[in-house]
Amino acid sequence: MVESPTVRFWEVDLLRGVAILLMVLYHLVYDLNYFAVYDIDVSSGFWLAVARLTASLFLLLVGLSLTLSHSRARLLGQEDRFRLRLLKRSAWILSLALGITIVTYLFIGKGFIVFGVLHLIGLSLLLAYPFLRLQRASIILGLLYILLGIYLQNISVSFPWLLWLGLAPPGFYSVDYFPVFPWFGVILVGMGLGSLLYPGYRRRIAVPDLAGSPLVRGLAFLGRNSLAIYLVHQPVMIAILYLSGVSLTWH
Repeated sequence: MVESPTVRFWEVDLLRGVAILLMVLYHLVYDLNYFAVYDIDVSSGFWLAVARLTASLFLLLVGLSLTLSHSRARLLGQEDRFRLRLLKRSAWILSLALGITIVTYLFIGKGFIVFGVLHLIGLSLLLAYPFLRLQRASIILGLLYILLGIYLQNISVSFPWLLWLGLAPPGFYSVDYFPVFPWFGVILVGMGLGSLLYPGYRRRIAVPDLAGSPLVRGLAFLGRNSLAIYLVHQPVMIAILYLSGVSLTWH
């Protein structure tokens, strides 16, 4: 049965809420190491795995949600308006990403965010639209993007202009770096999964209705407000560390 176009799939919001919680946890650990409160290895091992899992889950959901939004627009006969909304959303997210670049450049200098996850999402909303027609085939194309991105990580260039693609000069470092290759491939896989699991804006697989559970409602609320949480969580955590008496010395 086709769901009403006004209905949200609670499990998608739930998973996005889980991803947001994992992100906040990782960034807390990262901050504790960055400000030398505790010596924690966040660049390898367990915490690197947490970071990669969190990013992958969140970007998969970006792709899946894009497919759901497109299906909903088609059901409502609003595909032309969908393109305009997508363009506006992309411009809004890219403007926020530019603000993050400026703020991190002013406050941390070396390692500032040149092309982070918001830059990727903002650009991907534009790049992804032509691929919506591929539906499930996006999974295969996404995997090819990921493999190409892994290969490009072994290539260095002498200039920074292709950082957004995944070609970086030797010694490049950023505290948040998500180039198109391989990470747009994760979004494409998510788009394919959206077409596979929610064809025509309906669940292919029946799931128990847990939408009324307090835990599910709480996590889904976080998922519905993921962008706002992403923007404010770091300043809030840094303020809490400062008020706790931590000496905030930038590396």
